[in-house]
Amino acid sequence: MLAVVAVGGALGTAAREALSLAIHPVDGVPVAILVINVGGAFVLGVLLEALARSGSDSGRRRLLRLGAGTGFCGGFTTYSTLATGAAALLGSGATGLALGYAVGSVLLGTAAAWAGVAVGARR
Repeated sequence: MLAVVAVGGALGTAAREALSLAIHPVDGVPVAILVINVGGAFVLGVLLEALARSGSDSGRRRLLRLGAGTGFCGGFTTYSTLATGAAALLGSGATGLALGYAVGSVLLGTAAAWAGVAVGARR
């Protein structure tokens, strides 16, 4: 099980890095991290809700939860980088932008997770 999480985490981290390199900051706001965290929250909501409704946490469902949920989504999302980005914005004097970015990211991530749960419940 540990290997499944490790492989999923390595793939998620690689995907995050690729998106981080492809999507450039806009006016100092790390848009890539916002997209990554909100997208990851949505995917995790869909995955976990669909798995929970499909049966017991065993066999392939457990492997999928650990590999895709804990591993991939855990490696893909990065709330520590969100904090670093917000701190950088604060340090540059963009207090309103920093607070908007931090609070907006958390609220959008929460909404995305709830939307993912709703989608997962319909599967």
